[in-house]
Amino acid sequence: MSVLTPLLLRGLTGSARRLPMPRAKIHSLPPEEKLGIMELAIGLTSCFVTFLLPAGWILSHLETYRRPE
Repeated sequence: MSVLTPLLLRGLTGSARRLPMPRAKIHSLPPEEKLGIMELAIGLTSCFVTFLLPAGWILSHLETYRRPE
């Protein structure tokens, strides 16, 4: 990095630092309806299929992915 890089970066971001940042207004209410057993089962199954199934596939086939020595 050159000596001028910090000065250049400070010049590019200097105007953005002076802008007022609005605060987020987050309000939460209780749910209108409770989730049923079917919705929970579908959600948990989709999470399992999306995250754990590919990881299990890779771990079970780890020997085939290794490079031959």
